Amino acid sequence: MKYNFNHIYFIGIGGISMSALAEIMLEEGIKVSGSDRNNSKIIRKLQTAGANIFLGHDSNNINDDIDLLVYTSAIADDNPELLKAKELNIEIMDRAEFLGFVMKNYSHAICVSGTHGKTTTTGMLSSVLIETDLAPTIFLGGEMDSLGGNLLHGSYELLLTEACEYRRNFLKFNPTMEVVLNVEEDHLDYYKDIKDIENAFIEYAQKLPDDGYLIVNEAYSHLFNNLKCNIVTFGLDKGTYYAQDIKLIPEPSYTLMNRGERIAEIKLKVFGEHNILNSLATCAACLSLGIKPETVAKGLYNFKGTHRRYEYKGETNGALVIDDYAHHPSEMKATLKTARSYAEGRIITVFQPHTYTRTIKLLDGFAEALSMSDETILVDIYAAREKNTGVIHSKDIINKMKEYSKVAIYAESFQDAVDIVKTKAKKGDIIITMGAGNVDEIAELLITGA
Repeated sequence: MKYNFNHIYFIGIGGISMSALAEIMLEEGIKVSGSDRNNSKIIRKLQTAGANIFLGHDSNNINDDIDLLVYTSAIADDNPELLKAKELNIEIMDRAEFLGFVMKNYSHAICVSGTHGKTTTTGMLSSVLIETDLAPTIFLGGEMDSLGGNLLHGSYELLLTEACEYRRNFLKFNPTMEVVLNVEEDHLDYYKDIKDIENAFIEYAQKLPDDGYLIVNEAYSHLFNNLKCNIVTFGLDKGTYYAQDIKLIPEPSYTLMNRGERIAEIKLKVFGEHNILNSLATCAACLSLGIKPETVAKGLYNFKGTHRRYEYKGETNGALVIDDYAHHPSEMKATLKTARSYAEGRIITVFQPHTYTRTIKLLDGFAEALSMSDETILVDIYAAREKNTGVIHSKDIINKMKEYSKVAIYAESFQDAVDIVKTKAKKGDIIITMGAGNVDEIAELLITGA
């Protein structure tokens, strides 16, 4: 393996993707340092592995001993460490560019993309691949118990990673196989409209070599008609691979079909129609790699989910507490539909919108999705990389929900949300904390009796 760097500095090193890159560089024997705003379990793990990490961003953290600086999309252009690196003429890459650079060292690279479902599908693929002798290297956008976290450092034969379309970041990758789950409106702070997003995915697919594979949801296959690579489609009821005799409860299962031929009996431990689709994408990808159907079926059945993807946390007042990363209306609908399929009582959702621009653009969609819940509590918008201009507020979703004859409540703090939920929840109910920010802290407060 050839890396021409002795010391790499990561701005935002505590992020789920950045930390995996930092960890693999440490294992390559490269000196790693970095910074983040807050301490965390991930940062402590990296420190134990030998990384030197600063809390807070300070130009004094940067010196000419560093020969590469890597930063995340969440970092502002006026970040003092970034400015100091430019002043010292240190080589700079953003996270996606660096991952693309790393990817070039692998014989094969599988990239999982789509508006939603990336982490779960990558987790499913991981669960199958670790059953083979391929010894994959895996970058996961979440944490999975069977991986021991978010990274598996294997051989340089095969790399598996998620590929996010934000700012066209996935165009910096070098895949030999792409899995495209869906193409919907999101990241509208960057993209003009759905056509702009579709064009980005088309350009992304065009990066595949002629002998590469595009594994694509049948519903979006029309976007990719003019490619030279191998195209394999999947869908609930049509595609190269599709499902027959689908059962969603008590244990999700179906017969995997290929052009009328029965390939395998698939059973899952994760619920919902959306996870049937995710597993079909996994089947299509793995069978295209030449993995045996029985190995695919075993890996999928062993998959217990990733953290923060419809994750059971515990109980409060006899009600189940579920935490979910859903932050796009389509994801939210899939999550609430899954809960509705087995809920004995009411569904109580605590939602934390993610970014101001997304909330503005998808306001109607959020209100429609949350109308599937019996009770909804809104907390403040999670800013992430953005600044609050005062144009949008969580209360705007509450007002929009009146169009669906639904009442929602605004919680001024996480503790306020916990108190509200506890006055409402009773045995048989399902409580879902939902969002891509830190709303999972509410789930923890609910089950610890705070």
